[in-house]
Amino acid sequence: MTQPLTGKIALVAGATRGAGRQIAVQLGTAGATVYATGRSTRERRSDMDRPETIEETAELVTAAGGTGIAVPVDHLDPDQVRRLVERIDAEQGRLDVLVNDVWGGDPLITWEKPVWEQPLDAGLRLLRLAVDTHIITSHFALPLLIRNPGGLVVEVGDGTRAYNDTAYRVSLFYDLAKVSVNRLAFAQAHELTPYRCAAVALTPGWLRSELMLEHFGVTEDNWRDALAKEPHFAISESPAFVGRAVAALAADPDRARWHGRSVSSGELAKVYGFTDLDGSRPDAWRYVVEVQDAGKPADVTGYR
Repeated sequence: MTQPLTGKIALVAGATRGAGRQIAVQLGTAGATVYATGRSTRERRSDMDRPETIEETAELVTAAGGTGIAVPVDHLDPDQVRRLVERIDAEQGRLDVLVNDVWGGDPLITWEKPVWEQPLDAGLRLLRLAVDTHIITSHFALPLLIRNPGGLVVEVGDGTRAYNDTAYRVSLFYDLAKVSVNRLAFAQAHELTPYRCAAVALTPGWLRSELMLEHFGVTEDNWRDALAKEPHFAISESPAFVGRAVAALAADPDRARWHGRSVSSGELAKVYGFTDLDGSRPDAWRYVVEVQDAGKPADVTGYR
């Protein structure tokens, strides 16, 4: 098995579960050394209060063929992030891939209520988790990344720029958070251009995260049982799909063609040829526009 990322160093900020965990694992599958960060450890849970830990993620990275290194970090704390980057510099002397995937805002969302009926503290906390964490991490990590040309920054959000610019995301705070993540990639692309490093905004489709699977009372093995409750869940994808998207980007010597763009895992799958775990290539955001939002019956024919 070829490992195109052997010798490359990656930081996946927010690697405890969901997309972040599988981005770390798929980078490891490609041979990278991956620093997996988050707030949930075997000794202490974050306010998400879930069982997944960064230690588990690092072990999965190593088992996949890479080198996984778990580092507990609260990315809202500049001192912790600074120390993390200093450690990477001391141990590796370089950083090739930065993935800003920190989120943790799910328990704070109030859906389908106007801003004046939402709890303000929760909404502002959501924005800090979604936006401030990414800015703080880039502030400290980018000086290390730009030492070498060819570095890659991936901002992971929800929804492409084209979709989010025209669709209300059912809550003002959530809407603003996801638009902001795409804009962060755009702005960083502008700043990284002189250093020949690339920045890309990447969105998965309907993600079968641990939380989403629990919501529907299914597992990754029997996820299709959830279609009785939500037929459009047929377009969903495993976290490995977006993980493979990041690994493909990182291994592409011509990754600069995506510089400053907002793309989806489904879009990149068409270009790079990777698949989801079941061998399909779900094109979720095209499906959302053409089928789900259009009010048509669920039918993934031609979309995966």
